[in-house]
Amino acid sequence: MYKILMIEDDMTIAKAIKDHLCKWGYETEYITDFQNVTEQVIKFEPHLVLLDVYLPYYNGFHWCSEIRRVSKVPVVFLSSAADNMNIVMAMNMGGDDFIAKPVDLNVLTAKVQAILRRTYSFQGQLNAIEHNGAILNLSDMSMICGHEKVELTKNEFRIMQILMENIGRAITREAIMERLWENDSFVDDNTLTVNVNRLRKKLDDAGLENYITTKKGVGYMVM
Repeated sequence: MYKILMIEDDMTIAKAIKDHLCKWGYETEYITDFQNVTEQVIKFEPHLVLLDVYLPYYNGFHWCSEIRRVSKVPVVFLSSAADNMNIVMAMNMGGDDFIAKPVDLNVLTAKVQAILRRTYSFQGQLNAIEHNGAILNLSDMSMICGHEKVELTKNEFRIMQILMENIGRAITREAIMERLWENDSFVDDNTLTVNVNRLRKKLDDAGLENYITTKKGVGYMVM
């Protein structure tokens, strides 16, 4: 079943579209927290996003750009501001289509079906891991903390990846070093310590203090 996420602050419109798309067999949800949109996209893992232009806090152009930093999921804009300038802006920010409001539900359904048909020969669309306000971008080996992008070295990225793939579990230093060796990067015990300390410093500077916890006698973990 394809999953569709709506980012629409008019709850009457959101509920009407959800009810309509559910009748067509799509698992459809809408968000209510408009300050943390990207995190909700990652958690829901939609196959398609319907995005309004005018939203609380930040507009749809901003959120489309943020979504594009972590995902290639198709984004369809919905807006009453359907003039050429807004349509061009939507496409430039990474949108895949634009539907003018008031929305004709039959047109919407046809466009949704066409985009899903074109897009899925199924590939995993989300290239990110999210936890507690941090997003690890698997496509460019960076972390997004709030609105700040933190560049990681290859070893820092791989350490962060293994920890975020095992949230709440302590990973031994030996297991982390073995993971790094698999990628032709020989790391001894001292080098691992240096890499972890440098990674912690970057996360602290980005506002993620104590994100990596030391489990005495075992290794490291992310809670």
